[in-house]
Amino acid sequence: MKIYDVLILGAGASGLMCASHLDKKLSVGIVDSNSKIAQKLKISGGGKCNITNVQLSRDNYDGDKEFIFNVFESFSKEDLLNYLHLSGVEPVIRKKRYYFCKESSDEIIKIFKKATNHADIFLNSDILWVKKEGDIFEIQTLKELLRAKKVVVATGGKSYKSLGASDIGLEIAKSFGIKVKEFTPALVGLTVQKEQFWMKELSGLSCEVNIKIAEKSIKDELLFAHKGISGPAVLSASLYWQKGSITIDFLPESNILELIKGSKKQLSSVIPLPKRLSKALLEALDIEDVECKRVTADIKEKLKQIHSYEFAPAGNFGFSKAEVCRGGVLTDELNPYTLESLDVKNLYFIGEVVDVTGELGGYNFQWAFSSGYVCANGINNF
Repeated sequence: MKIYDVLILGAGASGLMCASHLDKKLSVGIVDSNSKIAQKLKISGGGKCNITNVQLSRDNYDGDKEFIFNVFESFSKEDLLNYLHLSGVEPVIRKKRYYFCKESSDEIIKIFKKATNHADIFLNSDILWVKKEGDIFEIQTLKELLRAKKVVVATGGKSYKSLGASDIGLEIAKSFGIKVKEFTPALVGLTVQKEQFWMKELSGLSCEVNIKIAEKSIKDELLFAHKGISGPAVLSASLYWQKGSITIDFLPESNILELIKGSKKQLSSVIPLPKRLSKALLEALDIEDVECKRVTADIKEKLKQIHSYEFAPAGNFGFSKAEVCRGGVLTDELNPYTLESLDVKNLYFIGEVVDVTGELGGYNFQWAFSSGYVCANGINNF
């Protein structure tokens, strides 16, 4: 039976990046449960793949900051953009922040197809278990038994079950005694308590907000949904929320008390938000929609809450609606310069299966690409 030098479990962003940078002298195999490679890359960003972000730092991630810094020091945003440039792909910047493929995610998928044509690819192959016999790993799939000297676990998280997502990566880690943090939904909408049901009645409306969770502050768009609240600001905020209150500033660019000065209009007409939202917000704050000239000192105090509306979400929309997962293999268990397990020689973990999760906006793909490169570099230099 053939023994591969490296077997990569997962044909997503991190696994493909790793395979693309492995020494071509190595025999490489890639295993994936899907019928095609790069399925999440294919659909992300509306099919245009949000590759990375203009502003990238370890502060955009939930995880060990020093570990994240070491990985990005080895393969930065600039390194990624240069790699894409040399491969003939020139991402475009949208909304002054996000790097997307110009036409479609197929541009980056084509790079990976070409860069991994030296590898044997096993598709429609669900992984059942991984064991180590002496110095050789055995990987049992639904179809066959594979063997390898080194194994890279790039199986992702539990979100996007329709694309074969599972927690098999954590199960593999635990079977080797490696510590993990169980997956929970991240970059996901938040459900609301009964007191905030007024938000659900505004489904489809959106506005620019600033959301504060503890020391974190996120300014972006909020979208009211049937289940609660969503949109970029909420998705990123969900990364840092587990329980307790959040605070929303519905007018981050204005001062409500300045807006009402000298105005003869109704309060709901002066507030620069969709009229339905203005009225609902006033009602939620128990403020009568009076003319601005009739605003009392008591009303002014209540109006200040438009900048600091505090409440505790009930929960989140769950794995089925989550962009990614929080949790994974603990970074304390891995070498930050190679992503190899500190206790199990020749076993590596990269991408979303590692306990590093980024905010919305290309941060998670950057982590996937960077960790994949660092792992390949570590294997090549072994």
